[in-house]
Amino acid sequence: MTEAPEADFLEFAWIWNATQNQGMPAPHRRIVRWLQSRWEGGDRRLLLMAFRGCGKSTLVGLFCAWRLLRAPDTRILVLAADQVLAVKMVAQVRRILERHPLCRDLLPGRAEAWAADRFTVARPAVLRDPSMLAQGIGGNITGARADLIICDDVEVAGNCDTPAKREALRERLAECEFILVPGGGILYVGTPHCAETLYLPPEDPAAFLRGYRRLALPLLDEAGHSAWPERFTPAMVASLRDRVGPLHFARQMLLQPVAEAALRLDPALLIRYGEEPDYREAGGRAQLSLLGRRLASGGGFWDPAYGRPGAGDASVLAATYADGEGSHYLHRLAYLTHDPDSSVDPATQQCRAVARLARELLLPVIRVETNGLGRFLPALLRRALAEAGAPCTVIEHASRRAKAERILAALEPALAARRLHAHEAVFRTPFPGEMAAWRPDAPGQRDDALDALAGCLLAEPVRLPAAIPAPRHLAWRG
Repeated sequence: MTEAPEADFLEFAWIWNATQNQGMPAPHRRIVRWLQSRWEGGDRRLLLMAFRGCGKSTLVGLFCAWRLLRAPDTRILVLAADQVLAVKMVAQVRRILERHPLCRDLLPGRAEAWAADRFTVARPAVLRDPSMLAQGIGGNITGARADLIICDDVEVAGNCDTPAKREALRERLAECEFILVPGGGILYVGTPHCAETLYLPPEDPAAFLRGYRRLALPLLDEAGHSAWPERFTPAMVASLRDRVGPLHFARQMLLQPVAEAALRLDPALLIRYGEEPDYREAGGRAQLSLLGRRLASGGGFWDPAYGRPGAGDASVLAATYADGEGSHYLHRLAYLTHDPDSSVDPATQQCRAVARLARELLLPVIRVETNGLGRFLPALLRRALAEAGAPCTVIEHASRRAKAERILAALEPALAARRLHAHEAVFRTPFPGEMAAWRPDAPGQRDDALDALAGCLLAEPVRLPAAIPAPRHLAWRG
């Protein structure tokens, strides 16, 4: 397979960016130079890790087009976590070949093999496999042959969250060695999604890609400077860290395979307060404020249980408020119990307790977890609210995500952004201890209060803080 003496990869990429009216930022230049130098140096086992939003998949697509320009007989197989992701890269390379000024001679005379998921360029050799083929990691690749295999984001959150899934992923990727022709190359492109990631350092005994030449390009260096300051400013980096939480930021942006258990939910990050809401009516409109801030919404989430007091799961009601600036206030956390000797059934006792809290805290809505035992509770709660004179809506809620996933998705970003406040009464409950001892994968732990709080936070819409526009001229009113 001879190579044509065409443009080097940096020039090839620069020409393409010029046709798209785009520049060549520093991270792109570094990746382009690394890919070319490693390939021309004879390295055929490569791993490219770069932060999300860096454009690494786009650059790898340009690399595939450049390889086809230099060696038209090259057969490239693109593997991704699913077929859709793989087709995106193949379709992108096809568009590059159609529009790049240096690739006109690669366009075939007939479009019989010029599809989104596979295509064949004009090449001297008569080969069975197309020039480029897209395949999901779960697809059938037996019988295919490739000179270059691109493993683009083969590890995602959905296929590496259990040991069995991680083992199955490694078994599928091992099949690449039987697809690759002698002298061919494999290029992995991705970011860590779990602690036992495919991309563990080579010195780790469990490293899957031991012996691969690597380029790791995190968003921030050791001094905290951005690798792409024009696009990822300090303010944007801080905002992104707050939104996604420290765990996902460390994995996806800093390329660190952090274990979930290493980042526990620290109750010290809760902002304590002792004030009560202030209700007022002005101009015919009701207003509720807390800590001098007008509240925009509020509500409760009830995770019910019917066991005897002190045994089994706890029945917990979390009541929160939210202001217009994106801060949340955990105002009450009630561990509901019942009197086994009472003539009133346990469900009605708990519904009456919830109704009293809803009236006291002026809650506009209560969501009831209906998975399992809570199926008939909403009707009982509506009756109890009517008897208590509480104008509160009841919404049935059925959770479809794993409990640990819900808790992390709700609490981690709020704690990292220091936007989760808690009333002093909350610190007199078992909640702080449960929060500090909680681990995502620990069995049999107390997490009912965390789950109730997560239900409140996930039900709230995302609000953008109000921004005062900058004046366009000098203010004349003092």
